[in-house]
Amino acid sequence: MTSLRVVRFILVTLVLLILLSFGLSARAQNLLLHWGVSGGEVAQVQQRLASWGYYDGPVDGVFGNATADAVRTFQWKNGIAVDGLVGPETREALGIQTAAAQEAPAVSRGAVSDRDSVTLLARLIMGEAADEPFEGKVAVGAVILNRTQNASFPHTIAGVIFQPGEFESVENGQVWRELSTEAVRAAESAVSGWDPSGGALFFWNPAKPVSAWIWSRQIISQIGNHVFAL
Repeated sequence: MTSLRVVRFILVTLVLLILLSFGLSARAQNLLLHWGVSGGEVAQVQQRLASWGYYDGPVDGVFGNATADAVRTFQWKNGIAVDGLVGPETREALGIQTAAAQEAPAVSRGAVSDRDSVTLLARLIMGEAADEPFEGKVAVGAVILNRTQNASFPHTIAGVIFQPGEFESVENGQVWRELSTEAVRAAESAVSGWDPSGGALFFWNPAKPVSAWIWSRQIISQIGNHVFAL
């Protein structure tokens, strides 16, 4: 073997070792989706982004430019560092379970079956009702859960919360405020079945500017500064 062939053999071997090492590392982390990868998890991300209006490409499980652009737009809209990668924070915002979450015991029943969803529900409560009484916080959480059971809305908590244009706290980033213990307890109470809203699908603060359309809904209760309607 000539010296040139030896050098070439060594270089090729090094490249293969580096690629193998990278692949094993990514598999071990099992968290980071990025441009160029493919599979069922990518399809899940595409489907979630498409259902919320961020992605209009094919749900083919291939993480290409269109998927990366949609991820970046979603991250920007939801106050997440814009890198086009689907890591733990973006996964949580998308409502896609991490490996750790999948191993955690379930904490709820019905539409909610994982801790990530309870935390996300608490975030929405914190963003929309931080200054409301505890019963009002639970009612806001109940509205989200009621929507997951209604054919007019997405059927997951994340889908409802991140449906474009639905919640001011998602638009202005308040949904990512530090969680209070009460917000978490309110989310857990709502998940456990308490619905002080009376089955409402909408809530709003009448003292704030809102769409005229919302007043066409049937108001069924009021708690604190929020009215709740069907």
